[in-house]
Amino acid sequence: MTNYDRLFDAVAAKGPVCVGLDTALEHLPPAVRTAFSSPAKAVLAYNKALIASTADYAACFKVQIAYYEELGLEGLQTYAQTLAAIRAAGHIAIADIKRGDIADTASRYVRAHFSGEFEADCVTINPYMGLDSIEPWLEVAESLGKGLFALVRTSNPGMRDFEGLELQKGGRVYDEVARRVASLSDRGRGIRGYGALGAVVGCTEREEAAALRERLSGVFILIPGYGAQGGGAEDAVLLLKDGNGGVVNASRSILKAWAVSGLPAGSIGLDEAAAAAREAARSMRDALAKAIRDSEASSRTGKP
Repeated sequence: MTNYDRLFDAVAAKGPVCVGLDTALEHLPPAVRTAFSSPAKAVLAYNKALIASTADYAACFKVQIAYYEELGLEGLQTYAQTLAAIRAAGHIAIADIKRGDIADTASRYVRAHFSGEFEADCVTINPYMGLDSIEPWLEVAESLGKGLFALVRTSNPGMRDFEGLELQKGGRVYDEVARRVASLSDRGRGIRGYGALGAVVGCTEREEAAALRERLSGVFILIPGYGAQGGGAEDAVLLLKDGNGGVVNASRSILKAWAVSGLPAGSIGLDEAAAAAREAARSMRDALAKAIRDSEASSRTGKP
């Protein structure tokens, strides 16, 4: 089985929640920040607690490397240990690294993130330097059953600066990138019907989601923009395919669920924070499940 086969099965079993471990020190309760000998150790303990507490409701976990790089060498050790903890527990680990380079440089990134201490099951890549920035990743992903998520249409407002520019032949830049990604979707195709090359498509522009899902019908999608960036469950499920074929990422709403738990901040330790994160993940899972049911009902009746 490929990692997208595994991810498909995880979504089928648990729903499409992806827990984002974009774990900045300020996302931890005050008592947890000071309970360890270094910020990196506090972040690692927090990550491990959240992985254990949310696993019943999470199809996968996404680890954004920038939050660990800022903590220096010890932070990168925490990054590697977080990926290892996710994978050792049998869960899918997505490394959010957004690499995008060519030739020998790209091949070095591939080795760094598909093997060794930083090994992940799937990674995010930036294809905007061209298809030769994808090829080194895709060749190895095919052979190892790994997964790639290429940036297509991101969830930030600035995507309009370049991704959203209109093309003379019609459509926008991200439409052309989606077309190129779809053209490669046969490579590394697994038993669940998805190839090794997936896509990142934000859920913050509802009117474009359905069109992109259709264009990327054979592509597994990582869906950012849920929660803090303004996307809702009804928006995110437009990028799924029969309730699967994608995962919806949430980071701050789960990492900082303790902040809205109603408990005094000074009294919140790892156990309380983990329990709040579990409840936030469960609530997100339930909201997405309801939106999927509503979307399916709407399709059957023809009513919006």
